[in-house]
Amino acid sequence: MTGGLDLARLFPAGTAVSFLTVYDWTGPEGIAGGSAHVHLACTEGYVVLRGQGRLQTLGPDGYAETTLTPMTVAWFSPGVIHRLINDGDLQILVVMQNAGLPEAGDSVLTFPPGHLADPATYRALASLPDPAAAAPGSPAGAARRRKDLAVEGFIQLRDQVAEIGPKALDEFYAAAADLVRDTVPAWRERWEAGPLAAAVRTGQQLDQLSQGRLEYLQQGRLTVLSPPAERGYGMCGRLAAYPPHLGPGPARPS
Repeated sequence: MTGGLDLARLFPAGTAVSFLTVYDWTGPEGIAGGSAHVHLACTEGYVVLRGQGRLQTLGPDGYAETTLTPMTVAWFSPGVIHRLINDGDLQILVVMQNAGLPEAGDSVLTFPPGHLADPATYRALASLPDPAAAAPGSPAGAARRRKDLAVEGFIQLRDQVAEIGPKALDEFYAAAADLVRDTVPAWRERWEAGPLAAAVRTGQQLDQLSQGRLEYLQQGRLTVLSPPAERGYGMCGRLAAYPPHLGPGPARPS
């Protein structure tokens, strides 16, 4: 089930972390911030490291805006559409469920409905060009365009929720589920190899502890990850992602 993973080097509970500097690009409302999107299978958490900002959310409880200041901790479960607003130097440690799956596929941007009906159209708008490729356009420009388009759709959804309530999100949820359906088997494999394997391993350790069998303690390991050398263009900002798990190998990757 673990696919050869060294469970002693798995990040706690099979989660993952990234360092996020939220975009200071303004959008359709003249407000700086990131793209609005939703996760369908993962809970995601924020630990604010520095700066000021806001978290705008749409979900079963309607619309909300949460102030973000240093040491604020906030998280949201699947189905909560979220948008980060950067009011000044907003930097966040992002904690992601399911071995970083929110950054590895479990995200659907809130593009207006006409851009969600066809998977190929959606992928073309949501994908960023390879910086090493000769294709026209830059990743930064594409990231900014998709951000603005997602904010445009978020504003429409927010207005609809204000008018008729959270049921206005049903159409978006259905479109989002259709877009990711083919990738769900791969998501299941990631879940099984990471958080499920970690939970099962804890159960085994509890059994061994209750029986006085302590050999597993000799398998403990320290793992230290150096800061990522590169930061990519994520949905919400410049992103430095740490690998959520390691196979056999050195404890301190370069």
